[in-house]
Formats: sequence, structure tokens, C-alpha cells
Amino acid sequence: MAAPLTLLLIVAVTIRAVLFRSSLAELIPERVEVVSPLNAWKRVVEGLALLDLGVSPYAGDVFHETPLIIYFFHFVIDYAEIVFMMADALTAVALYLAVKDYNKTVFRKQKYALEAERYPLDCLELIRTPKEMYYIPLKVAMFYLLNPFTILSCVAKSTCGLNNAVIALFILCTVKGSSLMSAIFLALATYQSIYPLTLFAPALLYLLQRLYIPVNWQRSSFWLFTTQYTFMYLGSLCVMVCLSFFLLSSWDFLSSVYGFILSVPDLTPNIGLFWYFFAEMFEHFRLFFICVFQINVFFYTIPLSIKLKEHPIFLIFMQIAIISIFKSYPTVGDIALYMAFLPAWNHLYRFLRNIFLVSVVLLACSALFPVLWHLWIYAGSANSNFYYAITLLFNVAQVTWGQTTSVYFSANPRARIIN
Repeated sequence: MAAPLTLLLIVAVTIRAVLFRSSLAELIPERVEVVSPLNAWKRVVEGLALLDLGVSPYAGDVFHETPLIIYFFHFVIDYAEIVFMMADALTAVALYLAVKDYNKTVFRKQKYALEAERYPLDCLELIRTPKEMYYIPLKVAMFYLLNPFTILSCVAKSTCGLNNAVIALFILCTVKGSSLMSAIFLALATYQSIYPLTLFAPALLYLLQRLYIPVNWQRSSFWLFTTQYTFMYLGSLCVMVCLSFFLLSSWDFLSSVYGFILSVPDLTPNIGLFWYFFAEMFEHFRLFFICVFQINVFFYTIPLSIKLKEHPIFLIFMQIAIISIFKSYPTVGDIALYMAFLPAWNHLYRFLRNIFLVSVVLLACSALFPVLWHLWIYAGSANSNFYYAITLLFNVAQVTWGQTTSVYFSANPRARIIN
């Protein structure tokens, strides 16, 4: 599979290199669907300019990325296009290796269950053969690299691509059973945007099942490993925060990055649910509804962890989807990450209802975003209600698809047995 993956990487890099040299390279970074106040490249450039002048990049209200990101680009600013292309390639390779290793685990479980005759007769049609599973990792890499959302995000030089790479490396380390590296990359992802905190539970569940349950598992081992993983995660996160303070000699980044994410002061239109709602809201209700909206990302973690405790990789997929829908400043790059996992469960699609309709709605909304933006901002023949209506429909389609998949996966005994 090395040759097809290499060819896929060459094609993906070529597409991005061509678009970087086209006239679209100036248009795409201006699209509110592709960049946000958190990850827009022009804001990173502004922060670098302030840093070079000896001024804190957080002195104004422009730069909201983390200190490690700005110091990273301080050294590689001249190679930014290569960095973003490499980030996409790294994400695809990490997802490829993670899904490949996960499929080996699934096939091993299926083999043992078949030998023990544990499968009911009506579940045999869902058994995946090695031939079917052989191409799934390549499909996952292809779904990420050739997804128009991923390509647009890369050409816009959105730092969302770097976040996706960190999360993909976290998934790879988790699937490989490397608890230390898993905790470090999860801490780095949390340091970048807070919301990946919800991935702690599925990572811990997977590592416990991989490292302890197959052997002589005891309650003391469970609490010992949980404490160790929590300590590694929190310790890594503290090191990154302290390093940021050491670089800046200031705690200003805490309010400019994490305060900005949680309080949502910038109501620039995007594909999320926050901006229109809070633009129309009375100020004295704002704090209450900020808490209600933000808790959506974290609220589903516990019930989903209980329901899907035997399927932590699928739980990771669901949590990434929830983050991309309910975060305060989402972009299409966030959606591209969870969409890459769709081939991993393609054997269940025939049981899902309305999958064709939901897919068509997602495509139609993606096409209508720039149209309604033009009618609202430039032509003046529409207003913000039109654009937000498409945003709502787009997110409803995502929620409907995710809900249908998770309900079937968790409620249908046939789906549970073969995974």
C-alpha cells in the first residue's frame, strides 16, 4: 500500500501547489467559511509583525493564536506554504496508520469471535473480510487529502490544518497504545483550542482496553493507569502553558486565546451557531446563553462515553464531529477531519436512513454559502437571515447524520458485535 499512498500524497500536494499559484490564493483566505478570527493567516502575519516590533502580539484585538504557534511561524514564515502542505500530508499518513492498526484489532476480534461461534446468524452479513478492510486506510487518507474542505483550508493557510495534524497524531499514538505520546499530543491539542479536552475520555477507555483488560486486569490497575494518564496529560498541558509564559513574560495570552474562545466577542459570520444568535441578543442575557452554548461541546461526553464505552475509536470520531459543530469559531477544515473517518464504517451505511438526503443537503449548503454571502454583503438583495438559515441547515444536516450513525451503532446489537 506504500505506492498508492505515495501517489495520493503527490497528487494532493500538486493540487495545493497549483492553487497556491492561482488567483484563488488571494480569494480563499477571505472566505468566512474557511477561516475564522482564531486561525486566519493574515492575523498570524499581524501578530508576527507586532512581535518583530517588540510589542506583545496580544496587545490589540487581532491575534488570538497560541504563543507556540506564533514563535513556530517566526522561524518558518518564509516556508509557510510548505508547512501547511506538510501538515495535511502528516495528518493523512497518521490517519492511514491509525486506521490500519485499528482494522487489525477489529479483524482479530472478529476472528476470535468466529472461532468461538459467538456471532448470531443475522450478524454474519456484517463481517468484514480482509480484502474489504485492506483499502479502508487508503480511503481514509484520500477522504482527507482530496476533500475540497481540506484543500481550501490549506490554500487559505488556516492554522486549523495544524490542529488537525496534532489530533491525528494523538489518534495514532492512542491506537498504537503509546500512553505518554497520546497524553502529550492531547495536551497540545487542548492547548491549541480547549475543546479537544473531550477526547480525554475515549483515549483513556481505549488505552485501558488495550493495555489492561486483555491481561490480568484488576481494579487497582484501572485506577493506577487512570491516575498516570491524567498526570501525564495535565503535566504536559502545564508545561506548554508555562513555556508560553516564559516566551512572552506575560499571561496576556490566556484571555486573548482561551477567553476569546469561550466569551465569543468577535461576531464575524461563520458556519457556526454562535454569531447570529449573540448579535441579536440582549446584553444582559449574554452570559447565561454563552454558558448554555459552550456546554454543548462538553455535555455529551459523559453519556456518549457510557453508551459507547466498548467502542472508543468510534467515540473519538463522534467527539470530533461534536466539536466541529458546536465550537464557537468552526471552519470547514474542522469538518474535513471527522469526514475522513467515514470509510472506516462504510459497512454500516446500508442501514442508515436519509443518508443520501443529508449528503445532498451538505453539498447544496456548501455551494450556497458564497452565493448568499455575495447577495448579502455585495448585492444588498439579501440579509443576514439568509446566510444564517443556510448555516442552520448545514449544521442540522451534520447533526442528523451524526445522530443517525451513533444511534444505529450504539442501539443495534449487530453493529455492536462486529466492532
